[in-house]
Amino acid sequence: MKKISKIVLLLFLTLISSQAFAKKENAKSQTVTVPNEKYDDIAMFGKVINFVDKQYVDKVNTKELVYGAIKGMLETLDPHSSFMPPEIYRQLKTDTAGKFGGLGIEVWINKDGVLTVVTPMDGTPAWKAGIKAGDKIIKIDGHSTKGMSIAEATAKIRGDIGEAIKFTIQRAGVSKDLEFNLKRVSINLKSVKKRDLGEGLGYIRLTHFQEKSHREVLDAIESLEKKNKLKGLIIDLRSNPGGLLDEAVEIANLFIDDGVIVSTIGRNPEDKEVKVAKSGIARKDLPLVTLVNGSSASAAEILAGALKDHKRGLVVGQRTFGKGSVQTVIPLGDDVGLKLTIAKYYTPNGISIQARGIDPDIEIDELDQSAIQKVRKKVKTMSEADLKNHINGENEEKSEVKESDESESAETSTSATVTGDPKTDYQVRQALNLLKTLVFKDSKR
Repeated sequence: MKKISKIVLLLFLTLISSQAFAKKENAKSQTVTVPNEKYDDIAMFGKVINFVDKQYVDKVNTKELVYGAIKGMLETLDPHSSFMPPEIYRQLKTDTAGKFGGLGIEVWINKDGVLTVVTPMDGTPAWKAGIKAGDKIIKIDGHSTKGMSIAEATAKIRGDIGEAIKFTIQRAGVSKDLEFNLKRVSINLKSVKKRDLGEGLGYIRLTHFQEKSHREVLDAIESLEKKNKLKGLIIDLRSNPGGLLDEAVEIANLFIDDGVIVSTIGRNPEDKEVKVAKSGIARKDLPLVTLVNGSSASAAEILAGALKDHKRGLVVGQRTFGKGSVQTVIPLGDDVGLKLTIAKYYTPNGISIQARGIDPDIEIDELDQSAIQKVRKKVKTMSEADLKNHINGENEEKSEVKESDESESAETSTSATVTGDPKTDYQVRQALNLLKTLVFKDSKR
């Protein structure tokens, strides 16, 4: 019973200290009081632990009971708040450095409580195996993912390099479950890819935001400008799951010269943090088209929202994911931690991203190029040469039906989410057409 009392006392002290931490910035000298109903709630929790400890059919581990209770409590809040026991807390320290052992897959828990793929990162084992955004992971190594938190799922997906892992996946439009056997690799990703589109136009794809991503963007622009000065740029944020906020702000500042880039506001509206552009850095001369889709999330939405609100070119594609909440990690001692949602992101115009996303200026659906080729029909129109007993022309040749020069076989075309090549990527092709229009208008000013 003494052990249980100590746990209840610890929880009570933690409650008081957490309230004190939250109010420290605004009222350091204010006395923190705990309402009576909170005493009652803590007492009830203590009673439950006591009953389980004394009367459950098998002997229980008190620490596991407390860990489980905290985990369950946080799961009632939102999908991104979670308790991190030692193995998960240690792993967190490797998440944003850009190098770790895994499969290159971003997952969330959907509204039905199912572990779902947001996006596989380009060039990783998950991407190469054909795992797609929207796939539902129902088992990992034969164990059901039902009830798993994001932190727990991530811990299972990552592991020793070279070690195998098995996914069982349900995919929309596919009647039977799909099995994927993958091997973990050292994920050391460059977050930026580039392509010269000719005519002074460039393409940069940001796959995620990690340390020095803004430096990679600068390097890509410098590389594209080795031959000729850039006249316009496509920034591709499709299937970008986010990453480091500061890197998104730095990249936005490369194209926005002044004003707000993003604001974060907590429960108290006065607890507002504003990230503002530094003047003298931005390439204001560069027309932009920014590509987004339903898997563009978090930091990618912050960048897209800032570019849209500041009217830096056009944002095109599909509405983004809508992950607009801010998390902080609070150490709890004994190598455990708490990841807690503390605020929401707002675009420069004060629009919340959360559960809403960024609406593009122009909607462009993502189309599978191979599907387009399969339904494309050859159409021959009648001409004078088809008429019976027509008068022969001086340079008449035998009439032939030819496909458009832009037509490609279904076998050689690939999905628009992969290539970034206007010839095979429908959305990039449309973005390029829009960029040419912006460049033309800019040249006439």
